[in-house]
Amino acid sequence: MSTATEPVDVHDPPRAAAPGFWHREGADNTKRNLALIGVLLLLLVIGAITKPEIFLDGERLWSNELTVLTQASSIGVLTIGMTFVMISGGIDLSVGALLALASVWCTTVATQSYGAFSMIFAALAVGAGAGLINGGLIAYGRLVPFIATLAMMLSARGLAQSISGSQTQINHDAFINGFATTKLAGVPVVAIIFLVVVALGWVLLNRTTFGRRTVAIGGNAEAARLAGINVRLHTVLLYVLSGLCCGIAALIVVSQTTSGSNTHGDLYELDAIAAAIIGGTALTGGRGTIVGSLLGVLIFTQITNLFVINNLQLDLQRIIKGGIIVVAVLIQAFPVISIWRRRKVTS
Repeated sequence: MSTATEPVDVHDPPRAAAPGFWHREGADNTKRNLALIGVLLLLLVIGAITKPEIFLDGERLWSNELTVLTQASSIGVLTIGMTFVMISGGIDLSVGALLALASVWCTTVATQSYGAFSMIFAALAVGAGAGLINGGLIAYGRLVPFIATLAMMLSARGLAQSISGSQTQINHDAFINGFATTKLAGVPVVAIIFLVVVALGWVLLNRTTFGRRTVAIGGNAEAARLAGINVRLHTVLLYVLSGLCCGIAALIVVSQTTSGSNTHGDLYELDAIAAAIIGGTALTGGRGTIVGSLLGVLIFTQITNLFVINNLQLDLQRIIKGGIIVVAVLIQAFPVISIWRRRKVTS
């Protein structure tokens, strides 16, 4: 009886080909950002159709886009802080009110008498201090972020009104006012401040353990805690960071308006949240990019700019902006990229 056996193939099985660039992990962010750039280009095309005398003239186009970047500066800085908070799974409804409070505090006569440094310190300290309270209430008081920051929004706006006596406080410091009028290489200083905040935010989110912990907490706070992350302390630091951004944005607004007022920053929190959502930051946490938020701010501001130069009424502007926010949230709820990918796999 033969005991011969069939020959066995001892060669290694063929390895699967490495995924291409568009199918690698993390490519969705790149695709989303490229789509946002496409939207920006589309808005420029719309501008060229509706206002060719501006958008088809190189010099006037450059001037208009510098105006857009300048207008985006204060909300853009707020959006960077908001992005970190939202990635962690939180929300900060108080940013507009904290901007107003910081602007009022740093433009009081007593503060101005000590010069520009004291005004900068006051704005940053007020923002960081309020953020510390927000974070403490959420992390250690176990309040829902929506409730804690809503309470801060009301309190900060009321305190700003009390300090200012409901009056606009004129800023006489030439150094602070110069942020809005001085240009470096043709770019306003306020826009440079915004871009510096964007760069620092990108490094903090993508190149430090602070950023990785922020994403981990937003993905699953309990798993992050079991992995050794101090979730409570990190949450406090995130809201302090958001408060610092409020202080920086307050200085930008003070320089642009040469004043501090309890009405500054009205509804800015909604614009910051909307810009972050348009940029791909998830309301549920765990996902978001600084580049996406930057593009979201520029898109939102470019749309506003188109409304203004085409003399659209304010009520229509708000209706369209509301629709944009709804569409952005729906895209997050039913991501086109993921649906397309699943269909491709099953086909």
